[in-house]
Amino acid sequence: MSKLTTLIQDLVEPVLTPLGYELIDLQYGREGGRYILRLFIDRPEGIGLDDCEKASRAVGEILDREDPIPNSYYLEVSSPGLERPLKKEDDFKRFTGRRVKLRTFTPIDGQRHFQGRLRGYQEGAVTLELPEGQQLAIPLEQVATARLVFDPADDEEA
Repeated sequence: MSKLTTLIQDLVEPVLTPLGYELIDLQYGREGGRYILRLFIDRPEGIGLDDCEKASRAVGEILDREDPIPNSYYLEVSSPGLERPLKKEDDFKRFTGRRVKLRTFTPIDGQRHFQGRLRGYQEGAVTLELPEGQQLAIPLEQVATARLVFDPADDEEA
């Protein structure tokens, strides 16, 4: 995360949390000749259009007041979707039992891409149950990206 995105995160999280929203991801960059600040928010009951508007107004106010971004930009606030990213320890604990897709920074047993059922997070490691039935513990610092995999069966079990 760059210094600017860390600064933005530090400004917006204290605004979003009291509104009941969790900042899942933050992206800032140039797309198609313009800068875009994209925030992905969530809450246990899910995110709707009204939530995005409410969060956008609150975040817009703090960003206008503090003015941390040196150029003009577009602010987008949305839901992370059904295949949301998993980034924090709490994400891996919360979504235990769900199907995930995970990529590591360096190969583990000759591969970097894994897909399986999340069996938990303990002592700094994410445990996956692979399709073959074996369990693999992956240190969190080795996880480059992780996201849920939409599986209708997961919703039926809940």
